[in-house]
Amino acid sequence: MSTPKAVHMMIRVAQEARSVAFYKTLFQLDIADRADFETFTLIYLSNPASPFELELTVNKDRTTPYNLGDGYGHLAFVADDLAATHAHALAAGLSPGDIKTMNHQGKPFGTFFFIADPDGYKIEVLQKGGRFR
Repeated sequence: MSTPKAVHMMIRVAQEARSVAFYKTLFQLDIADRADFETFTLIYLSNPASPFELELTVNKDRTTPYNLGDGYGHLAFVADDLAATHAHALAAGLSPGDIKTMNHQGKPFGTFFFIADPDGYKIEVLQKGGRFR
């Protein structure tokens, strides 16, 4: 048996254009594919840095925001220059959190900031390096 490979993560979003613009602005994700069905639309976003895709699902009859519950954690991206990515998010009016460093056993483990997309999904943006490649 071959090793399974991760290909996409799906989140439900309220407004296609708003979500596509957010992911394009901060992560340079472009629409790789779009499938329109009677009651929902699937939008696959990707960029040249990775074959992994983000699938946005828009349920056409949805009029209220989604309850994210307490099961969702976060989606993570790595950036070659975390400070520049943070500055870009600020300049774009996207309200990123502060840059923080987490230590493990007395050594830096990861430097990151969190930001929420238009639907409230948490996204961690990590400085590329170490285990975060």
